[in-house]
Amino acid sequence: MFNNQHYATKGVSENIPPLLQILLWELIQKMPVDKDYLQVFCLSESGDKQRIVHSQEVPEYKKEYELNLGSAINGKIFVIDDVTHSTMIMNYEY
Repeated sequence: MFNNQHYATKGVSENIPPLLQILLWELIQKMPVDKDYLQVFCLSESGDKQRIVHSQEVPEYKKEYELNLGSAINGKIFVIDDVTHSTMIMNYEY
């Protein structure tokens, strides 16, 4: 899972900096548990840092990160894998 073509929707391309997109893909690849087809990223500002909460339902997984990326993004991103490709999509585009 998630070892296929990666795509990003227009909303992701317009609102999420490329460096942050790459980081989110890497967080999925480095997960220490089996991957669910749906990955969820909640992005928020934490002081002057970017807060990222990465989760999935089955098996249950939740990991939180705080990074200094210069400016923080607020939003929720879904990454959906359907075996042939994986798509990063803003929650409001779903």
